[in-house]
Amino acid sequence: MTAPLLAVRDWRVGFRAERGVVVAVDGVGFDLPAGGALGVVGESGSGKSALAMSLLRLLPAGGVLLGGSARFAGADLAAMPDRDLRRIRGRRIAVVFQDPMTSLNPYMRVGAQVAEPLVAHLGMGRRAARLRAVALLESVGIPEPARSAAKFPHELSGGQRQRAMIAMALGCDPELLIADEPTTALDVTVQAQVLALIRRERERRGMGLILISHNLAVVAGMCERVAVMYGGRMVEVGAAQTIFRAARHPYTRGLIGALPRLDDERGRPLASIPGNPPAAGGDRAGCAFAPRCPSAQERCRVVAPEERAAEGTTLRCHVDLPPMGEGP
Repeated sequence: MTAPLLAVRDWRVGFRAERGVVVAVDGVGFDLPAGGALGVVGESGSGKSALAMSLLRLLPAGGVLLGGSARFAGADLAAMPDRDLRRIRGRRIAVVFQDPMTSLNPYMRVGAQVAEPLVAHLGMGRRAARLRAVALLESVGIPEPARSAAKFPHELSGGQRQRAMIAMALGCDPELLIADEPTTALDVTVQAQVLALIRRERERRGMGLILISHNLAVVAGMCERVAVMYGGRMVEVGAAQTIFRAARHPYTRGLIGALPRLDDERGRPLASIPGNPPAAGGDRAGCAFAPRCPSAQERCRVVAPEERAAEGTTLRCHVDLPPMGEGP
């Protein structure tokens, strides 16, 4: 069998706080084949962004890797020296961040920022890199790319800034793209354009993709596999088609049930998951979703479920629910 492009095992991430280290990602594991696409979904605070950023050691101050391995093309990202990781970060693994307005340097012109990785990683001269940057801006659909390259980030629209971030990420032809909520704060039309651009470039380049999102509809159209996170753990993982048609975990079902549908009865209230996500660093005894779960049993509150295989998915749940659409 072909080795995966990225193999993550027992990945644990925490943040230092006054009361000690607060665990944000707890024992996550997954495989991503070369050219494959994995969507990571869940509510805010579920650990999605902490997982994505920690793989490249891009955690904010106080963030710490607590354990695990992440083998990228055979090399463990967790164990390699910073010097070696810098050769991979931005070159072989690229990132599109949530908010380009805060991710782009407000004091640098857009073209210079797109050109910077070309100089740092590919050794291009600055003039050649600037010309290449203009071509990259044109390839991602930014109008008048030469003029746009000379502008500062605040002079571009939100959609154009996100396209510039994608151009910067793709400049070195990475093997893996991590897109962390790439459509945040964009209107629906621009969201569709940005997602179509990422899909097109992924297919054209044969590039792997990890897409972080709270939007199940976005993930359904972009990824072959889906991982649902809750309380820092992946509670259900499987093929996208299986997850959306035959989800078994109560949390996954709740997320799917909360999606608005065009065929819903007019005036019907939107469905929601009652309660709130668990507080970071709170009591981790039992299943984190138990206080909100309509199917919770007594053992769910005292024993954390181990990962187990179900039909088409792997999940962490004590309750053996039938796939959606089947009877009890």
